[in-house]
Amino acid sequence: MSLPVWRSLLFIPATAQKFIEKGPGVGADGLILDLEDSVAANAKEAARAAAPDIVRGFASQGIDTLVRINRPWRLAVRDLEAIVIPELTGLLCPMVDSAEHVIALSQTVAELETERGIPAGQVRLCIAVETAKGYLNLREIAHADPRSVSLSLGSEDFGLSMGMTADEETLYGLKQQVVACAREAGILPMGFVGSIAEFRDIEGFRRIVRRSKKMGLQGASCIHPNQVRVCNEEFGPTETEVDEARRVIEAYDEALARGEGAITVDGKMVDVPVAERAKAVLRIADAIAARQAR
Repeated sequence: MSLPVWRSLLFIPATAQKFIEKGPGVGADGLILDLEDSVAANAKEAARAAAPDIVRGFASQGIDTLVRINRPWRLAVRDLEAIVIPELTGLLCPMVDSAEHVIALSQTVAELETERGIPAGQVRLCIAVETAKGYLNLREIAHADPRSVSLSLGSEDFGLSMGMTADEETLYGLKQQVVACAREAGILPMGFVGSIAEFRDIEGFRRIVRRSKKMGLQGASCIHPNQVRVCNEEFGPTETEVDEARRVIEAYDEALARGEGAITVDGKMVDVPVAERAKAVLRIADAIAARQAR
């Protein structure tokens, strides 16, 4: 299964018409229609009823469209019944605390795909772990189901669960574990080492995202257009990185043809790991270019 390239996924409250109208023009790699935290309890039913048409509208513009569902099972099942439609890219599943939770969601989605003529496995799962229990089950959760494409640790709710402040200092080692579990399972490690609420200090946010990329995180959800811009710039490869990757791959392919396994390019040693990283940079760059072309 090929993994998506999602440098930025912008949350859009399902009850906020202004954001629904403006969201597609922000430039995020995908949109997350939110039925959970940004929707008041007394507005859940109206949001759920409106969601399918909103998803269709986003998808008609060529946008990867996800929906964040609610956690309580009675609400989650109603959400799934409403929004598992052919135009849906995936589901953001909050408060996941076990592999069994992921499997149950996947089985429900599979039944709905079958009933509605949607190709099996089309609707993907983006897993958000937000509790101490979920953190202790990260590895099993990451491997739970082939429908899963990403793993993240929700900073604010996880901080509340742990009784700790969610910041760069407290989250760094915890997010590294997310990266390790996601990589082992072959899915995307997403998020950044800080709070999603930090959107006013853009340069501070840029520093956080840059550090997050260095540790292996590949993209993040956003609550503000300013965050989208920063995530796109920092999680995506620069022109310099793309040019360097092309030079590395070209030189390394020529070296392999000569029977050489390690060479020097621009004063740096290039062997298998370096060449593979260069190929990954080009795959991401190609995916971004294809999205922009659409």
